[in-house]
Amino acid sequence: MKYIISAIVLILILFSFMSKEVHIKPLHPNDSILAFGDSLTYGYNAKPEESYPSTLARLSGYTVINAGIPAETSYDGLRRLPALLENKQIKLMILFFGGNDILQRLPTAQLKANLKTMIQMAKEKEIDVLLISIPNIGLFGLSPLDLYEEVAEEENIPLLSGMMAEILANPSLKSDQIHPNAQGYEHMGEAVYEKLKAQGWL
Repeated sequence: MKYIISAIVLILILFSFMSKEVHIKPLHPNDSILAFGDSLTYGYNAKPEESYPSTLARLSGYTVINAGIPAETSYDGLRRLPALLENKQIKLMILFFGGNDILQRLPTAQLKANLKTMIQMAKEKEIDVLLISIPNIGLFGLSPLDLYEEVAEEENIPLLSGMMAEILANPSLKSDQIHPNAQGYEHMGEAVYEKLKAQGWL
C-alpha cells in the first residue's frame, strides 16, 4: 500500500510539471508579430525606424506590427486590442504594458487583471503571447513588480523580465527617466529577439 501511495504522489508531481509546460508554436514565414504596448513600444523620443519593433523586424525577418500608443494605460490597451486581434496573420503578441499605470499610481490589481484579460483574448484567437515586465519606478530606484511573474505563471506564458530595469539604470541607454534613446530601443529589440529564439518562436 505504501508503494502504491508513493507511486500516485510521483505521478501527480510529474503531471503538475507537464501541465505547466509552455507550448510554443514556431512562427511560419507569412506570420506576423504584434508588438502591443504604450510609448515604450511606440519608440517615444526616437525615429520610427529606431523603435524596438523595427529592430526586431530587421533581426527576425518577420513583419512586426508596431501597435504602441504613448500615454496609454493597460485599460486603454484592453479596449483597443480586440480590433487588432482580427488580423489573422498575427500568431504572436508581445505584451508590454504597465508603465503608465505605475506612473499614475493606478491599482496594481487592476493592471494584473487587464494583462490577464488581454492574454486570454489572444489565446482565444490561438495567438501566442510573450509578456515583458515593467519595473516599479519609485523614489528609491527601480524595483521588480511581482505581478508580472504571477501573470506569466498563472497564464502559463513566457516572461521577459529585467530588460527595462537594466536599460533605465544605464544613462547611456535612455533619453529621459522613463524612456530609452535610440541605442536603448535597439537593446530592447535585440533582447526580445534573443528571447523569441530561446523560446522556440524563431
